Amino acid sequence: MGRWGQGIGCKPSLGRWPQQRKGQTASGAWGGSRMAAGAAAGAWVLVLSLWGAVVGSQNITARIGEPLVLNCKGAPKKPPQQLEWKLNTGRTEAWKVLSTQGDSWDSVARILPNGSLLLPAVGIQDEGTFRCRAMSRKGKETKSNYQVQVYKIPGKPEIVDPASELTAGIPNKVVEEKEEGDPVNERGVGTCVSEGGYPAGTLSWHLDGKPLISDGKGVSVKEATRRHPETGLFTVQSELMVTPALGQAPRPTFSCSFSPGLPRRRALHAASIQPSVWEPVPLEKVQLVVEPEGGAVAPGGTVTLTCEAPAQPPLQIHWLKDGMPLPLPPSPVLLLPEVGPQDQGTYSCVATYPAHGPQESPAVSISIIETGEEGTTTGSVGGLGLGTLALALGILGGLGTAALLIGIIMWQRRKHRGEERKAPENQEEEEEHAELNQSEEPEVAEGSAGGP
Repeated sequence: MGRWGQGIGCKPSLGRWPQQRKGQTASGAWGGSRMAAGAAAGAWVLVLSLWGAVVGSQNITARIGEPLVLNCKGAPKKPPQQLEWKLNTGRTEAWKVLSTQGDSWDSVARILPNGSLLLPAVGIQDEGTFRCRAMSRKGKETKSNYQVQVYKIPGKPEIVDPASELTAGIPNKVVEEKEEGDPVNERGVGTCVSEGGYPAGTLSWHLDGKPLISDGKGVSVKEATRRHPETGLFTVQSELMVTPALGQAPRPTFSCSFSPGLPRRRALHAASIQPSVWEPVPLEKVQLVVEPEGGAVAPGGTVTLTCEAPAQPPLQIHWLKDGMPLPLPPSPVLLLPEVGPQDQGTYSCVATYPAHGPQESPAVSISIIETGEEGTTTGSVGGLGLGTLALALGILGGLGTAALLIGIIMWQRRKHRGEERKAPENQEEEEEHAELNQSEEPEVAEGSAGGP
């Protein structure tokens, strides 16, 4: 067959076969006419390029699994023909020249009688470049160049695991409860899934008909793409998490759409969802109650801290000491038995609500008061007050004793002076008293002698 394959032309060429002159062989006729044919071909190329007859690179899109026919432009419609097909696709490592007589590639691609190339069922591996070179009867060479892309449109995307309720002002995370010991899964508004497409394509989210753009704050989108190991088709998914604004519509409309990876293909839209938005009522502050009141306790005593949360039950309550989390399981009550110096510090509790987030209570201080041998903390405080009172009374008593002694000394001095002034009168009274005593003594003696 030579360098050029033969087959049936796919398009009538311009001009006529070169005429064999008298005494001239057929090869001479071809050779003699080549220069003229070449010049004519150059002129035709210039003219026909303006008409679009000379084919450049052309992009072809073909649906996976369907047949594809590529025309070899410029080839004669009837034999003899001079044409060649070659391709470079995912099935080849380099350029592959196809035979017009047929070979093992016929199940993938074969040349038809009219010179066109048939691919019975296009696959992903058939993406690549296809070229055909044909010579007309007038010697004009025409090249056809095709860039083939394949595609498969998936079904409509679907929003799976949609949320039924969102909370305004709070990043929505719906917690899926599982059996004990299983990890907890958190999901957002929903996950949009598109399966079985090629190329991969993209998913987009919309809120009330307007595009949602991920900003990492109020809107967050987590995307993932998987490719099937056997079919080569793609599964694309996009998970949406939003923080609904306060005061927005009570039932917003979320929707997602799939855009194929090839141009001029319409987007596919999933059925929309309308979760309700709940606006939480502001909560009262979390309070911390301590027993004994004031947080002062004797060494070895017991302190009970109780975290009082508002009416709505919090998800968890954790404890802080001096601003650092305590390694304790969540509990609304913290018990400190046998308090020692290591227990002194500032305590607070943090209540975490699913709709409001964490809230911390005001802090309280726990301190130790030294006690005496007798009594409790109150007794020690009373003993300390009595000691102070006794000391004060002692001081006052000392001052009173000194004043009393000074008063006695001054009284004695005054008394002594008064006795000195009354001394003569007292002497006369003493003499009279002595005389009376002497006159009474004989009477007493007579009376005692006359007795039985």
